[in-house]
Amino acid sequence: MDDLRYHSHTAQAAYHDLLRLLRDEAVSDLRGKPILKEVNGRSYWYDRYRLGIRIVDRYIGEDSAGLKARIDRHAEIKAAAKEAERERSRLVRLLRAEGYLPIDVVSGQLLTALARAGVFRLGGTLVGTQAFRLYEGELGVWISADQSAMTMDIDIASFERLSLALDDEVDPALPEIFSEFAFDPVPGIDQQGDVWKWRQTNQQTLIEFLTPSFEANEGIRHLPALGVKARALHHLNYLIAEPIQATVLYRRGALVQIPRPERFAIHKLIVADRRREGPDARKSTKDRAQAAFLIRVLAENQPDALAEAYEDARSRGPDWCARITRSLERMAETASTLDGLSS
Repeated sequence: MDDLRYHSHTAQAAYHDLLRLLRDEAVSDLRGKPILKEVNGRSYWYDRYRLGIRIVDRYIGEDSAGLKARIDRHAEIKAAAKEAERERSRLVRLLRAEGYLPIDVVSGQLLTALARAGVFRLGGTLVGTQAFRLYEGELGVWISADQSAMTMDIDIASFERLSLALDDEVDPALPEIFSEFAFDPVPGIDQQGDVWKWRQTNQQTLIEFLTPSFEANEGIRHLPALGVKARALHHLNYLIAEPIQATVLYRRGALVQIPRPERFAIHKLIVADRRREGPDARKSTKDRAQAAFLIRVLAENQPDALAEAYEDARSRGPDWCARITRSLERMAETASTLDGLSS
């Protein structure tokens, strides 16, 4: 197997500078007074301002030392916003010149529009191959076009309970954005005709919304903050817990959320088993390849995080263990790597 290839220290530093500037931008347009709300035992920041006769609370993000520091520096960040925009454009150009995976125009435009509307601020997490490609920035490792098996499809997952708790919503509404990009709704096959995915007529790009299922069935749920329905799936709660921020390398960059790489890798083992037969068998092969690559990288650079994610998944019951084991039976080297984490 070929040795892992890492991006230069200059490129890795540029990526994290871009990520920092995008995080700054998230608080550059505060219109009122930041306030802290307690919801279900967790603390969330909101921008409270008056709009006509209404008082509006716009969700900023979950409380953290980093976000609190940015809110405290709001005036400084706002004053430097124009200069920061130019610097972000420069960093995106630099990273693309350094060989980071480019993104197609349609996906770049759409993800930027979704970010501006608040999809990722309000709990949306980019999953699937579009998320896998972004680990190039997070891990600093080269991901080839072949490894990423480029797809223009976009999958976004979110917790239904979080969507209910935030008491905020995207603006503009997502169906409006999809209409502007020539996406048509794809009705579901259930009797209610629920819609949780849209397809672009010309490009055949598909965008789909997902949410964890905590029940025996995998039905359709509502995500109030995003204003859409979502297909509920088992095992998804493991994938999107404690997501991280990443940047899409399009124009001045767009800030999105993706799963933690160690969770993504182990979850791919589970998904590969779910799709090992039938029409999704080819996707199962891609799932195993992405899992194998990330596990190899993480075993070298973040073995403790990988070991914890692996044990967490296996501790969730016999069904989880069985699915992971069946995938690893086809992945001798990856199985050996995971076994070695506990030795």
